[in-house]
Amino acid sequence: MTIEIIKRNSTNYEKTILVIGVFHGDEPQGEYLIKEFLKIPKRNFKNRLVYIPRLNSNSERKNPNGVDLNRNYPAKNWELGDKTSNYYGGDFPASEIETKAVIKVTEEIQPDAIISIHAPFKIVNYDGPEEKTRALAEKISEITGYPTQKEIGYATPGSFGTYMGLEKEIPTITIEVDEEVPVIELLPKFTNLFNYLEDEY
Repeated sequence: MTIEIIKRNSTNYEKTILVIGVFHGDEPQGEYLIKEFLKIPKRNFKNRLVYIPRLNSNSERKNPNGVDLNRNYPAKNWELGDKTSNYYGGDFPASEIETKAVIKVTEEIQPDAIISIHAPFKIVNYDGPEEKTRALAEKISEITGYPTQKEIGYATPGSFGTYMGLEKEIPTITIEVDEEVPVIELLPKFTNLFNYLEDEY
């Protein structure tokens, strides 16, 4: 399986930001938003953006192995769950190719922030060092129109945000888009967001 990783700019940058779409196969909006944005030609960048348009090749929530990729990270709170559950985190932490790929790329690029695009809760959830993570979340909230929410409201053992944000201390933002809005209507706000990340953050 090949996971597409696109480095938008690789020289003369101030910060590095990783953007990931489609952790869950039934939340496809991120792939469309990233790929449509990347069609826009551009020459000048302040920051290096690294995009993974589609992490999960499946069309269902879990990956082809039946694992919820957002519960498969080697966080301290990872736990072995029920294989029949939509939230099954794998037989062991980082068991999945997709998880290994994300860990590898974060080790290589050392991102200053990570953004992942999910659905459907219409919030900007965040994990990481409080001051700078909250500041980025509030800016993303301003651009997208979704409110910030630090706690998602339920347990997330082995989650990406817990591992990268709380344990690795990388500001990690989860944007939960409105799945009832046609994704093409989300594109203007996400174009503004990606431009902000590339040019201003």
